Amino acid sequence: MGFFDIDPKLLSLAEKAEKACEEDFARIDDIAKYNGEKVLHAFISNGVPETALHGTTGYGYDDLGRDMLDRVYATAFGTEDALVRFNMVNGTHTISTALFGILRPGDRLLMCTGAPYDTLEEIVGKRGKPGDGSLLDYNVEYEEVGLLPNGMPDLVNIAKRVKGAKIAYIQRSRGYSTRPSYTVSEIEKIIKTVKENEPNAIVMVDNCYGEFVEKQEPTDVGADIIMGSLIKNPGGGIASTGGYIAGRKDLIELCAYRLTCVGMGKEIGCTLHQNREMFLGFFLAPQTVMSAVKTSVFACRLFELLGYESLPKPGEPRADIIASILLKDEKTLCSFIRGIQHGAPIDSYLTPEPIETPGYESKIIMGAGAFTMGASIELSADAPIREPYAAWLQGGLTYPSGRMGIILAAQNMLNEKTITL
Repeated sequence: MGFFDIDPKLLSLAEKAEKACEEDFARIDDIAKYNGEKVLHAFISNGVPETALHGTTGYGYDDLGRDMLDRVYATAFGTEDALVRFNMVNGTHTISTALFGILRPGDRLLMCTGAPYDTLEEIVGKRGKPGDGSLLDYNVEYEEVGLLPNGMPDLVNIAKRVKGAKIAYIQRSRGYSTRPSYTVSEIEKIIKTVKENEPNAIVMVDNCYGEFVEKQEPTDVGADIIMGSLIKNPGGGIASTGGYIAGRKDLIELCAYRLTCVGMGKEIGCTLHQNREMFLGFFLAPQTVMSAVKTSVFACRLFELLGYESLPKPGEPRADIIASILLKDEKTLCSFIRGIQHGAPIDSYLTPEPIETPGYESKIIMGAGAFTMGASIELSADAPIREPYAAWLQGGLTYPSGRMGIILAAQNMLNEKTITL
């Protein structure tokens, strides 16, 4: 503790918070052990050779590593096939690839979990200009089923409105809202409702931030297809970029046709020098996710002692690596975000400010001093400058660094006099 100038009262609160996390930490360790064995099995059962770690150039024909990585993901997630590519540039691009790959003019997309994440609004046509190329421009009908007052899915209305839908879409994580993130068991209830009322509907799950937080994934309970970003959980803090889609083989083929071109799909696309990073990141992911979840649990405990509400509440089951800390006003929110930046290993000297950000409706402030730009598996926090002035906290490559990053954020708030002890 001699490396940082931390208020003794704050250190005492941090020790008390960490003590209160012991039961949660034991449960997180057990999940990480299970998922670590699952991923190891996926590598061994597919016989991953050292030669798969090397990339190709040009067309990428017969890229062993690319094809092998798809099989490893499919095995780990219990699916028929997968599409793992470094040139899916983020989670939103990955989701867009899946939506445009599967939907056709006249189809209907039903969002089962309320309003989507901000960056999807222009994709489905809720926001943006006609003619920009949204799903609406392609005559794809979009509907949302609102949530219940407690933030849970409205299964009764889903049952009524899913009839005739091509895709029933589930967003696992909360996005910039204060509704709960959904556990796999809660996702299973949505899937059961969908399949009982529209057996032909494709259940698609945005799995961002949720991979390896539980022992099961949505595909273990009936989801047809899941998607995520490699600079979140499954990249393990190693992958520099990329996304994955995993699910039914026929659906993966359509997604691949969208990503490259019809008739070539998964058979082309060089991997350059990215294979080793993507393999190693996936192998490390269960342990990295464990660190991120522990960091999040600790943060919720500490800020509860400082007088702030967090979502999920301390001790509640975790569905993803994210915690929302409700900081009540813009000044306190920005002070916290600046503290996260100042506690980062990279660019700690920078001071974040709210800015207009592509794809978002409100100004956004982001604190993320990361080895990979925008990697939210690394300790980071971001927030729209709007009610309820909550910081969405995620990541932590190691628990010791994540824990200290949270303490330094609180210390920054003390320094800026936005909190008192």
